[in-house]
Amino acid sequence: MYMNPRSQAVQAYQRIGTNAAVMEADPHRLIDMLLAGALERLARARGALASGDREGRTQALNGAVGILDGLRGALDLEQGGQLAENLDALYQYMTVRLFEANRSEDVAPVDEVSELIREVKSGWEGIRDQSQMGPPLATGGLAYR
Repeated sequence: MYMNPRSQAVQAYQRIGTNAAVMEADPHRLIDMLLAGALERLARARGALASGDREGRTQALNGAVGILDGLRGALDLEQGGQLAENLDALYQYMTVRLFEANRSEDVAPVDEVSELIREVKSGWEGIRDQSQMGPPLATGGLAYR
């Protein structure tokens, strides 16, 4: 497939920008970026479902599942206690729902998982807000390594 040089340059710039943002991000910001990335992939999956794009749907859902796997892998189940265990179970549930969405070609599980991720992201952002108002919070002790 032909891609004009301008498009290639834009994509390369976006990859560099994303890589730079990841390299400069603190652990709290990295989790936030992963949650945002999952939401972006779910929005893509929703669009692909609406248009009947099977390949696009599968790629987007697989990307979201990969991010959920990464979030699960970053959990500190020893130090994070009940919170980390609950997040682990929630991420596993979301993964199952996304497999169901792909199998059934149904948008409802995608919408459900999107809403759950938005709730987790909102809570995660609240932790950042609290840490900026008071003594610093150690993100790893909350649930993630």
